[in-house]
Amino acid sequence: MKIIVNCVDDLMLVSNKIIKSFNDKKVICFYGEMGVGKTTLIKSLCKVLNVKDLVNSPTFSIVNEYRNDVSDVIYHFDFYRIDSINEAMDIGCHEYFYSDRYCFIEWPNKIEQILPEYRLNLQISQIKDQRVIQII
Repeated sequence: MKIIVNCVDDLMLVSNKIIKSFNDKKVICFYGEMGVGKTTLIKSLCKVLNVKDLVNSPTFSIVNEYRNDVSDVIYHFDFYRIDSINEAMDIGCHEYFYSDRYCFIEWPNKIEQILPEYRLNLQISQIKDQRVIQII
């Protein structure tokens, strides 16, 4: 499935569609170049999930934890700065990934070997002023 996003306002519709269509897949991987909009899409998904916390990229902390209006926990990972799979394992990634909670993962290509098979992959690319989101 391919979705074209023309502006930031379109993201709420896209996010609603992703959450409703794939609500059985809690681990969602975001692939794309730096600056393509991975974190922006995650912010929109968190809004759909009624997250009340400030959502920002955990570039330095590797993982952020958010809570929504009914105290569900959502995890947001950014593996851009890790140098090895061991670093990811040291923070207990498997516990997060198999917690049955939403796990939004930026730069999943850095940890491909330990990602769960049952996940949703989103490839985001930019073509001129549009973003193209491919759901795999």
